[in-house]
Amino acid sequence: MADPQAETAAMIANLKAKTGQSLDEWLALARTSGQVKHGGLVSWLKAEHGLGHGYANLVAHKTFASDAGSSDDAALMEAMFAGPKAAMRPAYDRIAGIVSGLEGAQFAPKKGYVSFRRNKQFGLAQPSTKDRLDLGLSLKGVQPSGRLEAAGSWNAMVTHRVRIASADEIDAEVEGWIRQAWAAA
Repeated sequence: MADPQAETAAMIANLKAKTGQSLDEWLALARTSGQVKHGGLVSWLKAEHGLGHGYANLVAHKTFASDAGSSDDAALMEAMFAGPKAAMRPAYDRIAGIVSGLEGAQFAPKKGYVSFRRNKQFGLAQPSTKDRLDLGLSLKGVQPSGRLEAAGSWNAMVTHRVRIASADEIDAEVEGWIRQAWAAA
């Protein structure tokens, strides 16, 4: 099974050889970019400096301290479900209960969402608004239908999205989609 922390450490160790600059040099440059959001910084690093997506994403996460390695998981979770989005915590907890029962499944909290991984990411949960939790799933080849919609431009890391308004909406159908994404990872 892949170890995300080991993968990140290897990327950081190889960054200077692959790009000509160390992580500290990229962080200093990123802070002068004027970019204030993760996606904007990733795009800027790719367009202006020719970084591949993986390295640009790494630099952006480290710049904004939005990855699991830049903060402790509890602090990330607390911030994610603070304020109005606290109402979505029971829905997340129900999803997390399903994911934690899957062999080899790992949680990787980020600043605004939690990634679910096995050998690779198979899903994520994001409290998008005070009354909606988005469940993203990697279900390549599965036709969107009903509540299971195409992710579209919402998030390129997954193929499908389920919009969830309450924990009561996490039913056997949603659990089945989660298990299907996990099995394919």
